[in-house]
Amino acid sequence: MITILLARHGQASFGRKNYDQLSKLGVTQARMLGEHYANTERRIDAVFSGGLVRQQDSARHFIDSYQAALENNKATKLATTLSGLNDDNLIAEFNEFNHQDVLTKSNPAFASQAAIAAEIGKAEVPKLRLAQLFDEAMQRWHGGDYDDDYIESWTEFNARTQQALAQIRHKASLLNTAAKETRSDDTDTTVLVFTSGGVIAAITAQLFKQDSQMAYQLNKRLINTGVTAITLQRQDLRLLSLNEYSHLFSAGERFVTWR
Repeated sequence: MITILLARHGQASFGRKNYDQLSKLGVTQARMLGEHYANTERRIDAVFSGGLVRQQDSARHFIDSYQAALENNKATKLATTLSGLNDDNLIAEFNEFNHQDVLTKSNPAFASQAAIAAEIGKAEVPKLRLAQLFDEAMQRWHGGDYDDDYIESWTEFNARTQQALAQIRHKASLLNTAAKETRSDDTDTTVLVFTSGGVIAAITAQLFKQDSQMAYQLNKRLINTGVTAITLQRQDLRLLSLNEYSHLFSAGERFVTWR
């Protein structure tokens, strides 16, 4: 059996000029996941990532922490050595949708970041106003009535996530075949992919055979570095778990974030 783990990236720099970078907490979250998997002897055979900076950096911090924890755990039975990220481990189809495009296209008055900032600045609680505007923008994008407005419509994005899943299935199957030739036991193959909430939500909704509204509701609830597990057995994909984040919660609620 093959297990595909889809991890949301660590907390990004929400509200900053460059969102596509991990916050200090985001780095910590990725390292906590690596340490947790090593200490619980969860073998990871390969790590993949989308092409965004926050996704790649989450993967790198995970690998560093995972390897370090394994080296410090003298009693571990694991002998896995993860390679660093390279071109073969980057899958652009796991990139998130363009948040900025979705927001600016939601209202003719939001043609620029400055216009959005001005609107938010009028509010008594700017963060709440931003959340409201983004919710309205997402509803419009998911609705499908204005697909031609966007750089990538929801329909196109949803199709891309299916391509992403197909690619990781193929790569995991190749790893599994190779492992069977070298392992003496019948251990399952497990791969980990660092991606984003929108991708995980879309793939999960597809597995449930649900529509875009379910994907949107799922996306709003996915935790940074939360992990969704999918099993592949005899070409049958099944959802094993959704948004698991005990590696964060056990250390304290302050580590649990949605953005």
